[in-house]
Amino acid sequence: MSFWAFSFFVVFFMASSAFSAEVEEYVPAEQDVLQRHVSFFDRNHEGIIYPSETVEGMKAIGINPFSAQSSAALIHMAISPKTTESKLPDVKLPIVVKNIAKGKHGSDSGTYDAQGRLVAAKFEELFSNHAHAHDDSLTSDELMEMLKTNRQPNDFKGWVASFAEWKLLYDLSKDKDGLLHKDTVRAIYDGSLFYQLEKGRK
Repeated sequence: MSFWAFSFFVVFFMASSAFSAEVEEYVPAEQDVLQRHVSFFDRNHEGIIYPSETVEGMKAIGINPFSAQSSAALIHMAISPKTTESKLPDVKLPIVVKNIAKGKHGSDSGTYDAQGRLVAAKFEELFSNHAHAHDDSLTSDELMEMLKTNRQPNDFKGWVASFAEWKLLYDLSKDKDGLLHKDTVRAIYDGSLFYQLEKGRK
């Protein structure tokens, strides 16, 4: 085999291996609820979410294209640097699913722990502390009360992020009476709601 043929073979093998690794399906750990929450937006299941995938996922659950584009840009600019393993910034703004726990912001409900697992006691507190009108659902005012209670001092970025997330999810998931039900909130946390919304739209 000539040197050039051998070189071509090596390059081809390396490229093929890289491509195979890139498209291999990524399955979040069962106990890692935060990974499962975001994996809906990993549209090709490779373990990396790019802004275009986030836009596609948002449109699939009923968010208008303009809001999807602007929200995706903000989300990726905030989270990508925290989840990528490179010390240099990546202009493609990828979010690495396995590292998503590093992208958690402050002033949240504490329902995810530092490893991205669901804290059952914190989940129950959402309703025992704030569901006044109904035991198993939150009104819009009760949701705002919950967000204010969980604000950390001077954490303006966390306040904005929490408000934006919950306002969007409330608008998508409330029932005809304006209630956000406990089962729906649980489905938000583990990401299964997104698949339900996409299926419903189809």
